[in-house]
Amino acid sequence: MAQTWEERAKEKREAILAAIPQEWRIRNPPNDEQVDVTGNFIQQFLTKREIEITETTADEIVRYTVSGRWSAEEVTRAFCHRAALAHQLTNCLHEIFFDAAINDAKAADAYFSQHKKPLGPLHGLPVSLKDQFHVRGVETTMGYVGWIGTFEGRTGTGKEKRFESEMVRELRASGAILYCKTAVPHTLMAGETINNIIGYTWNPKNRNLAAGGSSGGEGALIGLRGSPVGLGTDIGASIRAPSSFNGLYGLRPSTGRLPYEGMANSMDGQNSVLSVVGPMATSVASLRLITKAILAQKPWLHDPLVHELPWRYEQEREILELTGAIGDASKVGKLSFGILWSDGHVSPQPPVRRALHIVVSALQSQGHEVIDWTPPSHKDLVDGIMEAFTFDGGADIRGAFSLSGEKPSDQVAFFAQPGKEFSASEIAATNVRLRQLRKNYTDYWNSTVKLTTTGRPVDALICPVAPFPAARPKGYLYYGYTGFVNVLDYTSVALPVTNVDKTVDVADDGYQPINGLDKTVQELYDPDIYDGAHVGVQLVGRRLQEEKILALAEYIGKILGK
Repeated sequence: MAQTWEERAKEKREAILAAIPQEWRIRNPPNDEQVDVTGNFIQQFLTKREIEITETTADEIVRYTVSGRWSAEEVTRAFCHRAALAHQLTNCLHEIFFDAAINDAKAADAYFSQHKKPLGPLHGLPVSLKDQFHVRGVETTMGYVGWIGTFEGRTGTGKEKRFESEMVRELRASGAILYCKTAVPHTLMAGETINNIIGYTWNPKNRNLAAGGSSGGEGALIGLRGSPVGLGTDIGASIRAPSSFNGLYGLRPSTGRLPYEGMANSMDGQNSVLSVVGPMATSVASLRLITKAILAQKPWLHDPLVHELPWRYEQEREILELTGAIGDASKVGKLSFGILWSDGHVSPQPPVRRALHIVVSALQSQGHEVIDWTPPSHKDLVDGIMEAFTFDGGADIRGAFSLSGEKPSDQVAFFAQPGKEFSASEIAATNVRLRQLRKNYTDYWNSTVKLTTTGRPVDALICPVAPFPAARPKGYLYYGYTGFVNVLDYTSVALPVTNVDKTVDVADDGYQPINGLDKTVQELYDPDIYDGAHVGVQLVGRRLQEEKILALAEYIGKILGK
């Protein structure tokens, strides 16, 4: 008798747990008994040495491994242990391959011992991967029960557990150690992470809330320091939301900067608004480290959609000089930022508004200027991205669910509904409209030169990542603050700012909602439920400005004391 989808999901879920050594198993207290499982809570299960290693940033870890101070094996074992704990507390992993990782780490140590040099710029660094990356020896289910035991839902391809994504090849060539793949919402089309295999992925800082999505497993894992740096993807919010929700930095690069070749995906072939790969970590230095290492592999030689753009230090240097980090005092100057307090459709909840004010005040205290951002309608951009996501009338997603007969979660049910399939001419018309919207926004950005005192248009835009610090379950109701960036293909970094304080971030009882959706979003805010949650903001630059925006994000983090 054939297994039901529920039985297949249970079997896979138990197999994930079985990959965790018995000595690393713990009791997971109910969410309401232990809301915050970060810091002291997870540390109680670790040795002092493991805590030291796992709470070191990726750039510092590499400094120690390439010098021989720390062995790759010791570092890898420590992160495997902490990742195992993180999964038991938040449901953040889809694939565990600790044994293979430890063997790779031993090989890296042997190479270092024999050749007296590292394998590459990421020598011995554990790197976690969202479950869209294909890694030999393990599956890629992307949260679909029907993908278990297959290659993207197909059998007999010869690629099952053999094929590797281009990014994986480049990470290995750089000396990275791969050890786990992280949870995603089935379909990838949700700001919360939930699927029928592992269930719901919780926010480790506040387990009343979502870890975000669709790179939510990465967010929870790194938030618990079970990974020093991980790679997610972003087509609407999927790096920035989990990063912000978990107190992390996350880079959404422009398309064509980092390789996407050989990735699993939903709606493959929808090219109007493309998904991108980007890093997530606890520091900007860690984001820079992995981005530079990947670019050093010349990915444009292996992925035809990657631009031939090596790391451009001159972009970074300009910001470092203006902020006084390098060079002489004569080059120190003023920066100019736009601030989007509200997009006019859904306003930020009180903690997010406070985070925006914190960043603005910090920049102004350093002599920089901040001007109100009044761009062309973001609603038009968000309507455009939603149109692109439904070009096929939901056929791809329904097909993936039909492989097993499983039911979609409420969070993604909209994308599985039968809808109108767009014709070629209708898709072309959408693309023309999106192109004009991009041109309008470019013109607006250029026009801000008339408002600044620097002689330049604004250097970057500051805005919310979402109207809430993190989503409550089934409460990620608005993607407008991130989706517009994807349509414009701008570079963006999410950065941590503060934490919700229920004594300060009180609900605004006199608030007059803009519309029905805004009213619902504001009513979802409860200071008692949100207390302690991370609050971040988003820094947005123009296309292909990764070096510049990372430098600006690091500067803002520094003046915020992060």
